[in-house]
Amino acid sequence: MKIALAQNNYHIGNFEYNTEKIINRIQRAKEQGADLVVFSELSVCGYPSGDFLEFTDYINQCYASLDKIKAHCSGIAAIVGAPDRNVSPKGKPLYNAAFFLENQEIKQVYRKGLLPNYDIFDEYRYFEPATEFSILEFKGKKIALTICEDLWNLNDNPLYTGNPMETLARQGASLMINIAASPFAWNHGNERKKMLSENSRTYHLPMIYVNQVGAQTELVFDGGSMVFNQNGQIVEEMNYFEEDFLITDLELIGRKSGYTPAYQEENPDKIHDIYEAVKLGIKDYFSKMGFSKAILGLSGGIDSAVTMAIAADALGAENVLGVLMPSAFSSDHSVNDARELAENLNCPYKIIPIKETTELFEKSLAPWFKGLEFDVTEENIQARARAVYLMALSNKFGYVLMNTSNKSEAAVGYGTLYGDMCGGLSVLGDVYKTDVFALARYINRNKEIIPVNSILKPPSAELRPNQKDSDSLPEYDILDKILYQYIELRKGAKEIIAMGFDSALTQRTLKLVNTSEYKRHQTAPVIRVSSKAFGMGRKMPIVAKYPG
Repeated sequence: MKIALAQNNYHIGNFEYNTEKIINRIQRAKEQGADLVVFSELSVCGYPSGDFLEFTDYINQCYASLDKIKAHCSGIAAIVGAPDRNVSPKGKPLYNAAFFLENQEIKQVYRKGLLPNYDIFDEYRYFEPATEFSILEFKGKKIALTICEDLWNLNDNPLYTGNPMETLARQGASLMINIAASPFAWNHGNERKKMLSENSRTYHLPMIYVNQVGAQTELVFDGGSMVFNQNGQIVEEMNYFEEDFLITDLELIGRKSGYTPAYQEENPDKIHDIYEAVKLGIKDYFSKMGFSKAILGLSGGIDSAVTMAIAADALGAENVLGVLMPSAFSSDHSVNDARELAENLNCPYKIIPIKETTELFEKSLAPWFKGLEFDVTEENIQARARAVYLMALSNKFGYVLMNTSNKSEAAVGYGTLYGDMCGGLSVLGDVYKTDVFALARYINRNKEIIPVNSILKPPSAELRPNQKDSDSLPEYDILDKILYQYIELRKGAKEIIAMGFDSALTQRTLKLVNTSEYKRHQTAPVIRVSSKAFGMGRKMPIVAKYPG
């Protein structure tokens, strides 16, 4: 039996687009002699659909799409992900389901049993978990059809009380198929491979795994669909961060040798993967929103340089406008570095000095600020003046403003609300400063694109004379380690201090993170590249007292 794996990039709620893409892949699979074509989780409507799932019309359109798709399933069968109504008077109104289409009919519907309800996942808000599981019989094969999380309860510390695959294995399964929408995080890929491999080894069955690819606002799905033999070895692996299509011969899978994935705490390809994820995040955010042009403030610093370089790769250099806005405190080398970057990338740029603008603000405020020293107030006026210029250009010419703040700054509130924190998309908001430097070196791996001076000079907001980030913050190589322990690993102050970090510094850092929550609630969506990003996956109260 030949099985096609269709790894597609879907658009949430764009039923015509998604349906046409699915039908095209069915036709392609049929032309290449496939017996079955497999699509990813909730492929008809796109994942995650959020509260659109509460709209009756939205679900009606899902069923209408299935009707169109099944009409093309003649001489070939398909497995397609879509929501299914719960006709029982009890429970949530929908199931997360896999529809088996054959002979132009919906032959069977398989429902997801394990519903993730952590971090970025919120499936129990919409779906009822299935409690009964049965084998799909097709062309003499007994297929254990599961949906994403259904295979993620195979470990020493299970999150769920049940295990759908155990039930299906007892029914004599001869093949596993798992359809998924598994999002990217730089340290998640190895974990995913290991979990899938363990399932194949445990049940001694080959597996077809089809994942979604593409970015959906904050979330990036990296694809990487796979075929495993019965020994848990990966024998086929599809591309990452792009659409792909593969036909595998089930009869040959068992004869193929591959590799057994081993979990690694540190991803050796981390920076490459983050680059590709951010690039895809930018590209899909713009294309799916119907925009083509971006604008950003160019300071001559590392953050705006990395943002512009990735954006130019994602959107085309001609579609990324950099705006240099020197203040009274901007150094000549910062302006030169920003200009050199834009020219290296062939991006357009403008220079708009803000000295006169900020002086006008200060003059207007002088009667109220009389006798008071220059402080963070005047620094923030500069940042907000820049935001006014950027947003004016955005409004007038249809640019989307890209925010350039990194995760380290966002964590501790080192940014001006309604100033340098504004924007339509936060490009580096889930990338720590130390990794921003690593990204810059990666971008320069073949030739100098980002001026070396932007990488080597001490980071500075340049909002007062001789200012450096280290005046207000610990060195980033220390700060980022503390932040990672607190944000990603959820360790408290006592645990972090016990690891050898300075007590006062740790307490101060954690306090800054918590007291800056109100700022993060008002900022742009962040492209997620870690296991715990600011945004939809991290829900924290603004008014709280922890740690004490």
